[in-house]
Amino acid sequence: MATLFDSLAFVGIPSAASSPFAARPTSAKLPHCIGLRLRPTVARFVAASAPKVASHAARVVCEAQDAVVDVAPITDENWQSLVLESDSAVLVEFWAPWCGPCRMIHPIIDELAKQYTGKLKCYKLNTDESPSTATRYGIRSIPTVMIFKNGEKKDTVIGAVPKSTLTTSIEKFV
Repeated sequence: MATLFDSLAFVGIPSAASSPFAARPTSAKLPHCIGLRLRPTVARFVAASAPKVASHAARVVCEAQDAVVDVAPITDENWQSLVLESDSAVLVEFWAPWCGPCRMIHPIIDELAKQYTGKLKCYKLNTDESPSTATRYGIRSIPTVMIFKNGEKKDTVIGAVPKSTLTTSIEKFV
């Protein structure tokens, strides 16, 4: 190991023989290592004028099947109009950005919003940004998922639970 470090020279570090104020650049010379080989990499560039040819491995994918249904954020200001005055059932997830279990349940809520499109409206309420609504409904633990129908709270699920638990709760009111 000592011979490896002794054989390296660094640029900009003054050597012991030179003045402490002047740094003379030296070149780095690495020792010859047996068993290590550099393989040349072939860069592949495609000319802009080259025609695009479809390969036999190409797939056709329907983009509509993977359409993302965004779960809209909700605040204290729009709570009344979006949740309490809604004609359909509403699922609200109470969450906070610093909450680990909340981040675990986000994809499940997204899947449920996609699965129940047209039957159930899904929203996410950040308890840090809208504390008065969270306090009004007694949210003491997050994530908490509440289901509302006709402006009334119908069911509450507390904690990061499996999708099947939420589905069972939703099916009662849809």
